[in-house]
This record gives sequence, structure tokens and C-alpha cells, in this order.
Amino acid sequence: MSSSSEILSHTPEDDEDDDSPVLLMSFNAADPTGAGGLAADLVASSSCGGFVLPITTGILVRDSTTLFDYVEIDSDAVEEQARSVLQDMEVDVIKVGFGGSPESLAVVAEITADYEEIPVITQATPISWWESDKIESYLDALTELILPQTSVLVGNYDTLWRWLLPDWSSDKRPSPRDIAAGAAEHGVPYVVITSANTTLETTDTVVAAPEAVLATITLDRYEANFMGAGDTFSAALATLLATGDELVDAVREASIYVNRSLMAGFAPGMGAAMPDRMFWAQVAEDDEQERVESADEDLLGTPPNATRH
Repeated sequence: MSSSSEILSHTPEDDEDDDSPVLLMSFNAADPTGAGGLAADLVASSSCGGFVLPITTGILVRDSTTLFDYVEIDSDAVEEQARSVLQDMEVDVIKVGFGGSPESLAVVAEITADYEEIPVITQATPISWWESDKIESYLDALTELILPQTSVLVGNYDTLWRWLLPDWSSDKRPSPRDIAAGAAEHGVPYVVITSANTTLETTDTVVAAPEAVLATITLDRYEANFMGAGDTFSAALATLLATGDELVDAVREASIYVNRSLMAGFAPGMGAAMPDRMFWAQVAEDDEQERVESADEDLLGTPPNATRH
């Protein structure tokens, strides 16, 4: 098994003079609420030093309370989007979110095989809103086609348990290593499990391989019902790995970023709350006062979009 430092075959350190953002290609659905899907990937990755190349795999029709419909996009259109960009740009990392359909997952698998030097971060997205037969065929395609090419699998504890260990019969809940072993059967070297141990006050994110638990990150848990935390975390993690962070360090930083986003969250509608992924860009009152005072001394002053990043 490769070490966590070898997940990425190419990192920005290889191009010391290049300070441009890393390029993350995201296969995901469009979400009109902005809570999840490509919207979440765009802002989260940008906040962590990335530039997202969004490949639309489908369109969710939803608000903050209900998912009303899903519009599937033809797999040929998915392929054309991705290949046109890949032929033009050097992508650093690929994130597979919601692939849209088994046919589109087959396209993603062909593309990742053709560009095998690009690491793949796969997110196990909740799809309980779908019809049962579609869920089954989608998960079969994800298991058979995408997991063998996945460098890191990311998902909620319950989602990964039900998917990877469907025949689990013990009265004892599976450990992170059990889940990692289930993923390893399909070729995945590492899993990152969110909500692995949740109490009233804290929640754990665990980095695991079949042989060992590599790290456990414990942070505060928030009572509100949030949308989009999973996409936020996986996009941040993929970007941080592409910038050269070790796996455990990237998971820790992504966890803190999501935690801060939830802390600053808000509810724009009548349903779930949204993470504020741009919390770091809000100018504090003392920063604003300092900006005004410095402007008296300097004709240019501090630009009005100065941030606390």
C-alpha cells in the first residue's frame, strides 16, 4: 500500500515558480440552492487555493426543504464537457461527487483511466431521495467502475456502512477499519469517514486504512440541520491534497474549514441552513476601522475587498 504522501503523483512543489491555483475537475450535479453540488465545490475549493472545472452531471430541482425532481444529463454531454477541458488544461485532481447516472459513471471511469496520473477523490453522496432501483444500479456502477480508480473515498459513516458492508450482521457497529477493509476490497487505499462518532457536543472525522486508523479529528457539533457539508468537505480535501498537503493534514484542515463554515452558517430559506464557505472574507469591524485610518495616511489605502483570509 502506498503511503499517504504518495496519493498525488504531482504536487505544486514540482513547479516552484508557479503560484497559480491548483485545478480541480469536479463531476457533480447543479444545485439551485447553492448548498451542495457544483456550487459548493466552486466556493470551497476556491477558499482553499483551487480553481474548479465544473462538469455538470445532472440538475437537481430543489429548495431548502425538499428535492422535487432530478434532470439527468446525457452521458455523451458529460464526456464532451470533461474531455474538451482535459485536452486544454493540466488538471491536478479529480473529484467525483454525484455522477448523475450509471452511464455517466462509465464515462467518468473511462476518462480517469485515460488520465491515470490524476488522483481521484470520490465522495459517497447521499441519494436516498432516488428510486430504489436507480440507487441500486448507480451504486453498482460506482463500486465496479469508480472505486478501483479512487485514491481516497470520502463519506458519512452511515452512508459508507450501508453501501460497503451490506451483509454486516454483527450487533456491534463496524469500526472505521472495517469500513476501510470494505473499500479496500474494491481497490480503495484510504477512506475518510465523517460523523464516525457523533455525540451531542462533538463529531469525529476518521482517516482509516484496513491496517490502521491514521487519525481522528474531533470538532464541535452544531445542532442545526445543514445542507452541503459533505460537498464542502470533499472539495476542500481534494484541493488541499492537490496543493501538496499530506492526507492527515489535509483532512484536519478541511475539517476545520467546514467547522468554521458551519459556525458562520445561515438559513436563507424556510428549511435547512447553509454553510458560509466565505466566512474568511468578511471584514471585521476592527479591520474596517484600521482600513479607514490607514486610508488617511495612504492615498490608495487598503482595497475595499480586503479580507481576513
